[in-house]
Amino acid sequence: MDKKLSEIFTEIKKISGCNLSSRACSDDQAKRMRAEEPDDMRTQFAVDRDRILYSGAYRRYHGKTQVFSFTNLIDEEMTNRNLHIAYVSQISRTIGKYLGLNRELIEAIALGHDLGHPPFGHDGEMALSQACVAHGIGHFHHNIESLHIVDHISRKGTGLNLTFPVRDGIISHDGEVHNTVLKPETGKTEERIEEYIRVKKSGKNFSWMPATLEGCVVRITDTIAYIGQDIEDAIRYNLLKREELPAEITAQLGNTNSQIIEKLIKSVIVNSYDQDWIAFDEETSHYLLELKKFNYKHIYTDDNVKKSNSIIYRTMGIMFDKYLEDISKGNRESKVFKHFLDYKAPQYREEFSPAEQVRDFIATMTDRYYNEEIKDYLLPWKW
Repeated sequence: MDKKLSEIFTEIKKISGCNLSSRACSDDQAKRMRAEEPDDMRTQFAVDRDRILYSGAYRRYHGKTQVFSFTNLIDEEMTNRNLHIAYVSQISRTIGKYLGLNRELIEAIALGHDLGHPPFGHDGEMALSQACVAHGIGHFHHNIESLHIVDHISRKGTGLNLTFPVRDGIISHDGEVHNTVLKPETGKTEERIEEYIRVKKSGKNFSWMPATLEGCVVRITDTIAYIGQDIEDAIRYNLLKREELPAEITAQLGNTNSQIIEKLIKSVIVNSYDQDWIAFDEETSHYLLELKKFNYKHIYTDDNVKKSNSIIYRTMGIMFDKYLEDISKGNRESKVFKHFLDYKAPQYREEFSPAEQVRDFIATMTDRYYNEEIKDYLLPWKW
């Protein structure tokens, strides 16, 4: 029975592989840091996808902010990190289908690309970065932390042992950087990734592209997935009215999320088909950049949004110092032990400093967990 199943799955893999473009990343390129026996039922990238999907870090997505902190307490339809991940996965797989790319690789990268996002979205990222710099461990970047989670934190500190193309795609996403054309950096190595991490932690810029077309698809889709949805959430949150969107932009991209997504997807497919790159056309790219600027001015830096996130700037350094002191004093009652370090393999605690352990603990928190920790520490019950 097992032999027959193995033959069937091998044949199915061959057939599905025939539908891929010659530019797609194949299973033959799926190298792991630690050798493993192949899976009869799944491709290497499907294995990676499933490991990410069933990880604890993936489950915590639903409790993390996308843009608007605390709003899910009063409106459960506001976008959270989990929904954003689902949108990136769906859109990028659609693009991958029309370009003949490896959709299992795309899905694995999409599901894992934001695992390292701390609570409170990008405000949480900046606040945590300030604390990390103050404690001498360099700047915090959620894409670097995402790779760190799958390599060193998941599975009790032993890592998921994902393939190189998936790991590279995870660390190479960056929805904040605007690119008209994304051309893969071929021949990338582990040493190149380590160099990138070192430079970024030092606070410098680094020219960086994914190693595969699939990674480029996820990177360009990250923007497609959030740009219109953030507008819809802002309208729902009464920060914006639809008629306030710039007419010159909406004339080109549309004024609803579905219209914007359709326009951007079609531009990527038309300009990337049978090419060695993933790209928008110049006109669409221009108006997308203008829409990004509009969103930054009217949504991401709005006083109401910043006010709701100010709590993390006031408390991040305090909480970082608290956990660091708990580790130095061996306070086993602290959550940094009870909910984090006590579940990690010795190799994790030996390889990373106490400050890095605190960084990782905070980065894995949901908004609610962080909020409860603040209240427990700063507003303890007095009987």
